[in-house]
Amino acid sequence: MTAAPHLLDHAALERSSVVANNAMNRGRGLTGVNSYARDLGFDPVARLVQRLPAPVTWIDVCCGAGRALLEAESRCAADHPDADVTLLGIDLVGYFQSPPRTPRLHLHTASAHDWRPDRTADLVTCVHGLHYIGDKLGLLTAMAGWLTPGGTLAAHFDPAAVRHRDGSSAAREVHAELRRAEIAYDARKHLVTATGPASPHFPATYLGADDTAGPGYTGQPAVTSYYDWCGLTRIG
Repeated sequence: MTAAPHLLDHAALERSSVVANNAMNRGRGLTGVNSYARDLGFDPVARLVQRLPAPVTWIDVCCGAGRALLEAESRCAADHPDADVTLLGIDLVGYFQSPPRTPRLHLHTASAHDWRPDRTADLVTCVHGLHYIGDKLGLLTAMAGWLTPGGTLAAHFDPAAVRHRDGSSAAREVHAELRRAEIAYDARKHLVTATGPASPHFPATYLGADDTAGPGYTGQPAVTSYYDWCGLTRIG
């Protein structure tokens, strides 16, 4: 085994051109050919509507231009004008397609490593965003903890991008913890899904990330994340 490459901390990683790009998730809409509905396998607004008339919240992490949320805002205003719907989007770059039109929608420019919501959510999504996150396991754990009972988590995730200190794959350990926490993983779609409450506990210490690993399964440059598992250092 070879030693891990020079690893970046959160601050350095977020300055990387691989992460701080304004092309990620720019044109993906709510429904249609290039959409959340297609990539996730369900219509996010339809999932929220199932939980009305109770108040509902959707948190979208790495929301990009926010196009899907803006379309959801318009759809809710037209179809459910009196419903208590909150839409929260967070993106590192913050090149949003337009400002919110109603108090339902809140778009935040912030680091996903640091940002935390002030409420639980009925739907938490991260569409092809974890590819650019350093501590993928930490964010996945956090997002699962934001769910209301019966709420839905859906996030694209590649276990192959999680490595031990020596560069070997930690995918087996990742899959084991997902199964223990009753979190489903669709290998064909590279999609993690969970129903709240969900509480994964990855016994791993985050070491840093490599932004030079090259393309991930999407064909776009991605970030590989390194961990010490169970507090042990594996030496190759």
